[in-house]
Amino acid sequence: MPELLYKLPRNIITIFSGRNLWWHALAIILTIAIVMSGGDWTYYRLTRAEIFSRLALPAIMLGTFLPVLVTLTILIVGEIRKNRRLITTAWALGQAALLGYVISCCYKAFTGRIPPPFHGFRMSAANEGSLVDSSHGFQFGFLKGGIFWGWPSSHTTVSFAMSACLIMLYPKNKLIIFLAAAYALYIGMGVSVTIHWLSEFVAGAIIGGLIGTVVGRSYATKPD
Repeated sequence: MPELLYKLPRNIITIFSGRNLWWHALAIILTIAIVMSGGDWTYYRLTRAEIFSRLALPAIMLGTFLPVLVTLTILIVGEIRKNRRLITTAWALGQAALLGYVISCCYKAFTGRIPPPFHGFRMSAANEGSLVDSSHGFQFGFLKGGIFWGWPSSHTTVSFAMSACLIMLYPKNKLIIFLAAAYALYIGMGVSVTIHWLSEFVAGAIIGGLIGTVVGRSYATKPD
């Protein structure tokens, strides 16, 4: 368990200090641009086809459970094989996922973004009331919109955090880089056509990528 907390305070400070603050600013600026230009609503209307829903539905479950399952699997395999690199990788992914989730929830607690109209997980522009543009709906304050919906997407933040972390740990492994990037993009795009707005996916990708890069770099230099 202590390895999960390796350089945790320092990593949190790094994520919210110096030049890294510009990445948070970029996520906010792009969100404002997408929302004010009508990009969120246009994207919503263009991606309500049944085919998008069917292809994206697994992303919700995978983005929820895979971070825990993958981390535990790598940790168990590492312990069985006495492979220090795998063990370090597991703890690094665990910290990246933890920070991705906590930081995204903290943002959500204050932004109160209203989720896109949907009926269960089969979202459609034909749903009753869904033709009203609700993409501008923010409830700024504390816990006015809860922490389970909203800006940024936690699914996206966590998946990009873990993927960026993995890439930092294995920068020369092209297969890992491809699979990590493909996973993050699938989760992010999947939730963007189901339970999140496009801007929430974009912000989650930026913030998650930053988190994973910081955590990955810290564990990459960790002594065995």
